[in-house]
Parts: sequence; C-alpha cells; structure tokens
Amino acid sequence: MLTPERLQAAPARWRALAALAAGGLSALAMPPFGLWPVLALTLPVLVFLIDATLDLPLRRALRASFAAGWLFGMGYFVAGLWWIGQAFLVQAEVFMWLMPFAVIGLPACLALYTGLGCVLARLLWTRGPGRILAFAVALTLAETARGTLLTGFPWNDFGYALATDLRFAQVASVVGLIGLCLLTLVCLASPAALFSPLGSRRARHMPLALGVGLLAALWAGGQWRLATTEVGTVPGVRLRLMQPDLPQDQKFRYDARRTVMDLYLATSESQGGLAGITHLFWPESAFPFFLEREPEALARIVAMLPRGTTLITGAARYQPVPGRERPDVFNAVRVIDSEGMIRGNADKVHLVPFGEYLPFQETLEAMGLEALTRLRGGFAAAPSRSLLPIPGLPDAVPLICYEAIFPDEVMSVSGAGAGEAGARPGFLLNLSNDAWFGLTPGPYQHFEQSRLRAVEQGLPLVRVTNNGISAIIDPLGRISAVLPLGVRGVLDDSLPQALSATPYAAFGRVIPWMLLLGCLCGALVLRLRAMHV
Repeated sequence: MLTPERLQAAPARWRALAALAAGGLSALAMPPFGLWPVLALTLPVLVFLIDATLDLPLRRALRASFAAGWLFGMGYFVAGLWWIGQAFLVQAEVFMWLMPFAVIGLPACLALYTGLGCVLARLLWTRGPGRILAFAVALTLAETARGTLLTGFPWNDFGYALATDLRFAQVASVVGLIGLCLLTLVCLASPAALFSPLGSRRARHMPLALGVGLLAALWAGGQWRLATTEVGTVPGVRLRLMQPDLPQDQKFRYDARRTVMDLYLATSESQGGLAGITHLFWPESAFPFFLEREPEALARIVAMLPRGTTLITGAARYQPVPGRERPDVFNAVRVIDSEGMIRGNADKVHLVPFGEYLPFQETLEAMGLEALTRLRGGFAAAPSRSLLPIPGLPDAVPLICYEAIFPDEVMSVSGAGAGEAGARPGFLLNLSNDAWFGLTPGPYQHFEQSRLRAVEQGLPLVRVTNNGISAIIDPLGRISAVLPLGVRGVLDDSLPQALSATPYAAFGRVIPWMLLLGCLCGALVLRLRAMHV
C-alpha cells in the first residue's frame, strides 16, 4: 500500500515517477474511457506527495509541492492530450516539426496550473483529515484559472470525470463545471484521509464516508431528475444532420471544391432525399472557398433544397475593411434559405491560438510561422456573441468548434436571456471540425464537454461535425440521435424543447463561487486552528 510514510522515505526520483504515473493514469477518467473511479486511487497519491513535505522548511515544502503537482499534471495532460499532435500530421511537410511543442510543450505549460494549485494547497495544509478540503479547493481554483487565463483551456477539467455518468452530470444544472470539479475532487480524494498523520480513527474515516455519501446523493438526485423531467419536441420541425467524414487534407483544398460539393449534396440527399426535412445542418468550415465568390456552388445548394427548407452551415465569411487591402475573414455559421438568400450569420468569437491565429501575428509570420489553417493574417474574431435567428426554429446560441468547452461562452448569451434582458434561447448549436484529430480520444472528449453545456443550461444541443461525433442531445444531456466517429451519413430527428432556466443558467457562477468560497473559508479555519494547536 502506498502511504505518505513510504513516499517520504522513497528517493526523490521515485516520488517523481509516482507523481508522473498517477497523473498519467488519471487520464483514464476522461472520455472515451470514462473510468472515473481511477481518480480515487490517483488523487490520494498527490495528497500523499504533499504530505511528504510536512517536515520540510516552508520554502522547500512549497517547491516540493509545486514539483509534485507539475509532474502529476504533466502525466495527466500528456496522456490525455497526446492526440493534439495528430493535427500536425495533416500537412506533415509543413507542421510536423512543431508536433513536440504540442505534445510535450502544451502539457508542460498546463501542468503549471496543477503545480501552483498544489502550492496553494500546501499553504492551507493540515495534518488531519481536513487537508482533503484544502486539496479540493486549491485544485479547483487552479482548474478555474486554467480555463480562464490566457484565453483559457479548460479541456479535461477534473469535473468532466463525473460528468461521463449522466446521473452525476445533472448537478451541473445547479453548480456548473466549477462546482462539479470541486465535488469530484472532494469525493475522489477522500480515501487519502484514511492515512492522515493526525486525528482519531473516526475522524480519519469521516471524509471517506462523507465522500461516498455525497456521491450516492448526487447519483440518486440525477437519476430522479432524469426519470421525472419531461422533455417535449418543437412542433413542425424535422432536422437533418449531415456528417461527410471528409479527410482533413482534402477539406481546405480549393482544387477539390467540386468533389467536396458533390459529396455534401449526395450525402445530404441520401435516405430518400430531403422531403419533409425543414432544416439541414452542415459542419464547421464546410467549403474550401467563400460562398459569395462561388455562385455555382450556391446555385447547386438552391437546386437541392426543397421549398421552405433552410440550410445552416459553417462557412468562412469575408468583410472588406476600409483603407486596408486584406479583408477580415471570419469563421462563421451561415443560414441559407431555399431561394439562396443568406438569412443570418454568426461569427466565431473565441479563436483557437495557433490554429486560427498566431499571437503576435505579424511578427511570427515574418519569421515564417503559420497557423494550422494557413490563412495569412489569421481569422478575425467577432467582438461579441449574439443569438442566431433561424427561420422556423427558436433562436440558437452559436458555438463554433471548441467554443463549446467554455461555460462562459454560453453564459454570455443565454445567461442574460434567461432573465428580464430578453427571450431565452431555444437550443445550442455547435458546428465543429474534429477531423484534425482523426480517430483519437480528442473527438470523444470534445463531444462530452459540449454535452455538459446542455445540462448546465437546460437547453438542447444540435452538434454537427465533419467526421463525428454529430448528435441531437436533449436538455438533460440524453442523446436523441447520434452519428458515431468516422461514419459518413445523415441523421433525422426532432428538436427537443428547452427546459425552464436552470439555476446555473439563471445565476451563472454565483452558486458555484459561493460553494467554493464557503469551502475555502472552511479550509482556512482548519488551517488556523491547526496553527494554534
């Protein structure tokens, strides 16, 4: 049995390997594996590693805690995000040399948050079972910072571990991802309390009992919500989602534009044509050209669409800028009616660094670097997000690609709309292109993170991707219809109706921050009490 005493007696290199291995194994808690109980084994290892610093001078203890957290995070992010390197193989002759920076460099940077979280935990540490609370609060604050600072990257937040079980995920309708992260860490780190240096036998068993009890309550509450909440469908609506499974190395080739259009049209009209379909959805960045400059492509779309059928598709949009030769180019959602009129646009707000733009764009381009999309000057970002009106459908919250992993991207529209400021949206619309990452864990992780947004908001989700996973998801997170990863085809289904605003949709981060601050106060009280013993 791995205990704090054995870790403290072990050579430094073995403690480092323990941290790295525990972090790597923790990635099994994320999709596509969803083995969340593994965190009950790996998180206590990180607790024990911080325990091993208790007898060190404070400065050394903080350095050792940071090292343990950084190594744990390094293992976690390398094992959980290695698939990002797949994107650099799409045009290997141009980008393969950058692959190590993505597979090793990005995890090394993300692990800084885990390291700093462990430093904060050590400052709040006690020798008793209360250190579990300090650990959970500090790591939740670190995960929140990771999802916010420097444009944010909350991918594989610890809270997503429990969210892989839809019954546990229901609590996100109240506490959001922040609260779910805190609950995950409190419950699954609690076995470490059995090995507390101080405290009675009863006190050492109490955190584990509370953790198991809390998990049981969350599971039962989620089961009850799923069983008792009725979800209707929007009348008079029949959706078709088209998943072309187009190889990424063909998707952006202008010389393949006719082949791309042939594939889209043929796939869209499969299964008996478009009769009875009111809305057809295509994925992000569907075309290797600007629609406005290809009248033949627009004419072919009009010829395909039955009267009254609307196409909603991803398509780049350009906008001339007075006094500048190069126009702004936006990654956009376009709404096209059966007469070929573009009835609506929604531009992407939160761009992917190094994918859609380069930090210090002009300087890095002058050095010969390019973003993965190879668009000179990069994409332009919309200044704000607004609802997307679609004829025949409730207003949608447009989320392009990885915008769906950010809870605040949804709140910036639907949070205001839940109250007196305006009408509540009818659904979330996520158009994406996960073909960059092939048949790896990445698309599965993206899908589950997008699905949690539906639970948080009580809004259905229409998700359309190039190679999967495309799905229609109800406001409880249940999958109504799905096209798996790596499959070409279409799916037809109704649009589920939205629920009333969830507590999280109505109040945003107020509830989770109150919960987090309450736990922080509890950890501080325990720390101050321990200092006077």
